[in-house]
Amino acid sequence: MSSAVFETMKALEAARLHFFIMRTRPDTITLSVTLVGERMEIDIFEDDHLEISRFRGDESIEGGKELLTQILRDEQ
Repeated sequence: MSSAVFETMKALEAARLHFFIMRTRPDTITLSVTLVGERMEIDIFEDDHLEISRFRGDESIEGGKELLTQILRDEQ
């Protein structure tokens, strides 16, 4: 019996895409995939269904230490 986790990992590997495996929720495994100009998070649930989030951008530099300080301050 195959699982969605291994099927998805094999498909990413066949496409020669690198990914990280994360577990931040008790009912999912997340595969984080980085492409040029895009990042995907593939959440695979216990029941083998998938949910994909895509984050697109031009990857330009937006700032330095000052921006990090501002972002951290805004999050509080």
